[in-house]
Amino acid sequence: MMADAPAPPPDAPGPGASLPAQPRNPLHGVTLEAMVIALVEHHGWDGLGERIPVRCFNLDPSVSSSLRFLRKTPWAREKVERLYLAVARERQRAAQRRG
Repeated sequence: MMADAPAPPPDAPGPGASLPAQPRNPLHGVTLEAMVIALVEHHGWDGLGERIPVRCFNLDPSVSSSLRFLRKTPWAREKVERLYLAVARERQRAAQRRG
């Protein structure tokens, strides 16, 4: 017999409830796929593989293989998220200098 799952915290949204807005989370609403595509457009596969040395970026890279790996590997996903945020900040600074 399987053990019962732990009860959710009292302030957790119930099934079907929408999650609260996250205005201070810069990754809110950005999919992992969008992050990978943006990083590939900015750095290319070679540059991405140099910055985050994992096989899915260095050996026969593709968005789909990268997503499969990153969804199973929290430490690699965290590195992708940090690099994505750094690129986003860099682009924001460049836009402010121009405008």
